[in-house]
Amino acid sequence: MSLLTTVMDHSLDEGYAEAAARKKARGDSGVPRPLRAKLGLAAGLVLAALVVTVGAAQARIAAPVIAKEREELIDRVEEATAGADKLEDDVDELRDDVGERQRAALKKHGGSQGELVGLLSGATEVEGPGVKLVVDDKKQADQGGGGPRESAGFSDTGRVRDRDMQRVVNGLWESGAEAISINDQRLTALSAIRAAGDAILVDNRPLVPPYTVLAVGDGKRLSTRFQNSRDGQYLHALQENFGIRTSISVSDELRLPAAPSVTVRTAEPKAGKGTS
Repeated sequence: MSLLTTVMDHSLDEGYAEAAARKKARGDSGVPRPLRAKLGLAAGLVLAALVVTVGAAQARIAAPVIAKEREELIDRVEEATAGADKLEDDVDELRDDVGERQRAALKKHGGSQGELVGLLSGATEVEGPGVKLVVDDKKQADQGGGGPRESAGFSDTGRVRDRDMQRVVNGLWESGAEAISINDQRLTALSAIRAAGDAILVDNRPLVPPYTVLAVGDGKRLSTRFQNSRDGQYLHALQENFGIRTSISVSDELRLPAAPSVTVRTAEPKAGKGTS
């Protein structure tokens, strides 16, 4: 009877009972591991699908707003560009008007010398013989060095600098040029050649290479004197040492435009006949 009682009271072997207790203590459920893995994967896929769905819905909702903002930004840019173009046209018209008034004033008060003064000041167009000098960057402006520009404070990259053009222009003036322009930009006694980064500015107008310099004067004599001058030799050194490309030719007929405006800051006309 004791054996039957023991079997009834302890239907599960004690070893199995201990294994089940250990499993429960570890937190393992009764679900098999492969099934748990599949359930976890399914839950992850459901969560990922939910995130993608919510993101797509939000993007769909935000798309019209973004498109509208983009169109508004494009409209603002186009409006500002149109306004800038109109202001530039107004400036050009005013500059032309100022130039016409200056030329009229020179003709009225300059007497017989008015036309000559206008030519020398750059207020009127000029034409005549002279030289055409073209200065361009090196084909691949990548080499460094010193040479004739080392003392100027900038390392050479094969690019034409503002100081190079200053020396070219000054050399032409000293060689007898009567009028000079760079890329159809007429130079006057008040003109400035400066740099803004790698760009060369003439009277605050940016120029792009190649730089075509026209100088009115006695063509052959002007060409010879310039090439033999210090500034001509400087330009030749840039060509030999740094690959700056140059060419000079004599022309029988050059036409230089008038300067956009000749602004006199302190000079005043001399009082006398024909003035008030």
